[in-house]
Amino acid sequence: MRYELIIALRYLKARRKDAFISITTVFTALGVMLGVAALTITLSVMGGLEASLRQRVLAVTPQIEIQSYSGAITDYTALAHRAKSVAGVTAADPFMIAQAMVSAPGGVSGVVVRGIDASSPGMVAKIGRYIRAGSLASLTHNQAPAAGAAPPASAIAIGTTLAERLKVKVGDTVRVVAPIVSGAQLTTKTAQFRVGAIFESGIDFVDRDLVFMGLAPTQAFFGRPGQADGIELHLASLNATERITAVLRAQLGQHYAVRNWIDFNRAAAAGFALLKWVYSAVLLLLIGVAAFNLIATLIMVVMEKRKDIAVLMTMGASRSAIRLVFVLKGLIVGAVGTAAGLGLSALGCFALARYHFIHIPKAVYGISTVPVAAAPLNFALVALASMALCLLATVYPARQASRETPAEVLR
Repeated sequence: MRYELIIALRYLKARRKDAFISITTVFTALGVMLGVAALTITLSVMGGLEASLRQRVLAVTPQIEIQSYSGAITDYTALAHRAKSVAGVTAADPFMIAQAMVSAPGGVSGVVVRGIDASSPGMVAKIGRYIRAGSLASLTHNQAPAAGAAPPASAIAIGTTLAERLKVKVGDTVRVVAPIVSGAQLTTKTAQFRVGAIFESGIDFVDRDLVFMGLAPTQAFFGRPGQADGIELHLASLNATERITAVLRAQLGQHYAVRNWIDFNRAAAAGFALLKWVYSAVLLLLIGVAAFNLIATLIMVVMEKRKDIAVLMTMGASRSAIRLVFVLKGLIVGAVGTAAGLGLSALGCFALARYHFIHIPKAVYGISTVPVAAAPLNFALVALASMALCLLATVYPARQASRETPAEVLR
């Protein structure tokens, strides 16, 4: 073991007359610990919120969407097969978008109708997890009519907020009124639909304004047989989004628009990233304050150990060795505080994820507890930033210690 490290470790042990310096060293390490813990826990919570928001947004936002610049797509089956042949695409489903008004004895509401293939494995995996009542499979078949009554056109899936507004439940019947454009004429069409499923995405406007309907019933009801508004693609991994988007744009050419979930949510993602950076910068200042305390502590140690420094230099220790002694002392204090902070933050993340003792308004955020996504990379980056600040804090005290003149100190 190098003698500089031995001396640095010895300076951490306080003699009775140096008790004040030892106490300030402890508080400096505690400051680093609290700063590191606060920053890592905040980054973990922000990562959890971002992951939760992304998951809920992707419940209604296509991972990749293909639309034609010329309008409706008639050969959507062939286009879907062509898109599905791209590596990384697990499913390709045609969809249709329309507007309508839904009424029930409890109320009336305007909605956006999205016609989907409810039997598709991709749609089942995407939307099925949010079904709170009923079944998504009900959208694929009609209900048998009662004797002497007209059968409902089909089943639909509505959000929990819309169900509460209309005061309906699974099995109830609602009336759907839609505008139908035929040439220059505008007419309306009305039909009875059965509530086959109720979903809850956690996004208020989605649960209030979006209605899912089978693709074939949507085409028939809105008078657009054999047409689709686009193709929705499901990916094996979101990390391949940009690559697959580029491949599809090259293959399909200028007649089709290919957009992905990143394009749809670019502004929100940029705002969230900016917020994360602001929080990180503010909390990094907390570690910086602890680093300033380290500077003060090391300066006091240098003043207290002037005679020791002079004796070491007289015995042949170089100025660089003297600098290294105080750099090592500062790094040891910083390393202890950083390690303790990482341990405390890991414990805090585990407690938040397991016991859910912090509650937030579900009506506002779509979730009732704080989500946590502890990324090892965040822990490593925070540790590096903390140690870098502690290293910078040792520069001035170490330089001042190496400038001591033995003859003047010992005189």
